[in-house]
Amino acid sequence: MSELESNMAENGGGAVAPPADVSTAMKVVTPNPETVSAAEALKLEGNALLAESKLGHAVGKYTAAIDLHPTAIYLSNRAFCYVKLEQFGLAILDADMALELDSTYVKAYYRRGSANMALAKFKLAVKDFRKVTKMQPKSKEAAAKLKASEKMQKEAAFAAAIMTDADVPLAEEINPDEIVVDSGYDGPRLGDDGEVTVDFCKAMMARFEEQKLIHKKYIVQILCQVYKALKDSPSLMRLHIPEEEGSHFTVCGDTHGQFYDVLNIFKLNGLPSAKNPYLFNGDFVDRGSFSLEVVTTFLALKLAEPEGIFLTRGNHESKNMNKIYGFEGEVKHKFDQTVMTLFAEVFCWLPLAATLDGGVFVTHGGLPAEDSCKLDDIAAVRRGREPPDSGIMSDLMWSDPQPFTGRSPSKRGVGMAFGPDVTKAFLEGNDLKLLVRSHEVKEEGYLVEHDGKCITVFSAPNYCDQMGNKGAFIRFGSDLEPQFTTFEAVPHPAVRPMAYAGAFGNVMGL
Repeated sequence: MSELESNMAENGGGAVAPPADVSTAMKVVTPNPETVSAAEALKLEGNALLAESKLGHAVGKYTAAIDLHPTAIYLSNRAFCYVKLEQFGLAILDADMALELDSTYVKAYYRRGSANMALAKFKLAVKDFRKVTKMQPKSKEAAAKLKASEKMQKEAAFAAAIMTDADVPLAEEINPDEIVVDSGYDGPRLGDDGEVTVDFCKAMMARFEEQKLIHKKYIVQILCQVYKALKDSPSLMRLHIPEEEGSHFTVCGDTHGQFYDVLNIFKLNGLPSAKNPYLFNGDFVDRGSFSLEVVTTFLALKLAEPEGIFLTRGNHESKNMNKIYGFEGEVKHKFDQTVMTLFAEVFCWLPLAATLDGGVFVTHGGLPAEDSCKLDDIAAVRRGREPPDSGIMSDLMWSDPQPFTGRSPSKRGVGMAFGPDVTKAFLEGNDLKLLVRSHEVKEEGYLVEHDGKCITVFSAPNYCDQMGNKGAFIRFGSDLEPQFTTFEAVPHPAVRPMAYAGAFGNVMGL
């Protein structure tokens, strides 16, 4: 646990009176002692819920406390919850208001820096962490966060300066045959033709389960092959349920490096095949520390059973997220930068969405910001790049549903929030009946909203080893009616989430 976050939520003695020059963004009326006491009690309830990782409930308690008596502590505590929920836009707003109330409250700078880091706003993150180090000059943790954010700022600037459209991807230049497999390697091997078979996949998964890796040569071969296959795939996949009577199609949500829970999905529902097809809806990596095993399994199965497994891109299949949430560190620990570069190139060619029998629309985040957007517009989105800050690609990967009508700025700081009227209009305008998306942890593993027209499915149970949620997957038959299966987390080796995230692990609240 980090030094600055060792008390996840401030438990200090009582509410702090706000300064007299609070801006109109946070009007504060001096409360009576009873109100102060009631607000403090709500904060303590929120702290207890936060300690149990009941983040949504904790947010509710902090919000009630803020409504009674806004203080920098209460706002910063809620910002901490929002960072852990990846609602970075809301975290920044709360940290801003906390600092209006108390410009010396160090945790508000820290949490705003964390949120800015996650949004790749590295210049702003550096500014916040510099403030933290000035306020706590003896804090080794604060110095580490500043160093990490400065490094990312420099790396981003350098990458932007040298990037050109003429660059040849590594996947098109590297020759896997030049990688020598040492005689002591006792794992599964690909043949001379490099064909990835189901038997190879099964042997590889068994080896992963024993916490062993396959040889780098075979990882490189898989990534180079799947890179070429994905380049030839469309941005919008038009998928179909097998024609055999009783056939179905399974849609899974985020798996986030929880390899042993992925194995459990296959145990419950069978391995992917043309007769038992799956769509995994993004966010295969990050957070969980077996991300390499998860995504390599999916990619190898895609080569072995091309009509048995389909993959869409999530917001965590991107360089910025991978730097912060552990996948890059994991790949470098288990292999090297060459392998990480190949993964990044593969991610850029993942499809963005799919339709199922022309009736169900599946994408990781949510709907585009433009009312006029049609399926053909989604199909025409250019891939082969990192996701931009706005536009159709960004919206599909980042957006979330909201309970009220219309659109609103995203709580995440990227993408949009869309209401039931937006969902209805998009579905009707494209002759669809249902939206399936992922992107958000749900207590039961799924949630049906927007008058039954929007389903969130999340397949990483006990997310980050602390959320206590169930996982779920959806089966669709020929009638396109969703059938839900929920499941609990299974044991995994004692490797904590984000074990390879380095300094960023504590920044993000783990």
